[in-house]
Amino acid sequence: METTIMIKQEVMAYKIPAQASGNNGWKANSWSLDKPDWTGKLRLVAKDKDCVIKLEDKTSGKLYAECPVDAYPGPAVQSVSDSSRYFVIRISDEGTRTAHLGLGFADRSDAFDMNVSLQDHFKGLKVEEQIQKESEEPREQLDLSLKEGETIKVNINIPRKGNRERSRSPAVGVGPSGGVLPPPKVNMADAVAAAGLQVQKGPRIDAPPAKTAANPNWIQF
Repeated sequence: METTIMIKQEVMAYKIPAQASGNNGWKANSWSLDKPDWTGKLRLVAKDKDCVIKLEDKTSGKLYAECPVDAYPGPAVQSVSDSSRYFVIRISDEGTRTAHLGLGFADRSDAFDMNVSLQDHFKGLKVEEQIQKESEEPREQLDLSLKEGETIKVNINIPRKGNRERSRSPAVGVGPSGGVLPPPKVNMADAVAAAGLQVQKGPRIDAPPAKTAANPNWIQF
């Protein structure tokens, strides 16, 4: 299954001799830059873990050449030493034969996009491989069980039963027999004096005698 990563509508291809490569790398100024051997569109696709650069006709989509890329940077796609708009790609046919082809972009930003797209693809593969590797590695389980002879101490602040009862109930006096003591007697005279009041003494008035039930009209003299 192929997934298209990038499409550029204007690219040029140049047939370059093998001896163009030397100790100083590839140089685009040795090509006939004003006379490309082919012009068309570039399509960068992801195929499994690899990328493929496909040079196709703009109208029909017919394939002109393709460059399988298994790593980047790598031998499949190389930059030239004298320009940022040109690359050298390694193409292959249906057999085992390979050759090098000069690749150029009309716009420098298009060349930059291809460079970044290739880098992002292979960086993403490395991240996926690292995640897969970590998920397959056995992880050491943390042993929290107590070993023989080990103890654990837990401090819990729980109030005593007697303290709880005393905090909930008011203090009550208890007599010798265990019963509740009655409230103390109050001397009214002392209480009045303590309050700063005076009691005036007057003549004694006796209440009239109560009527008896036998003779309600009886008056006692």
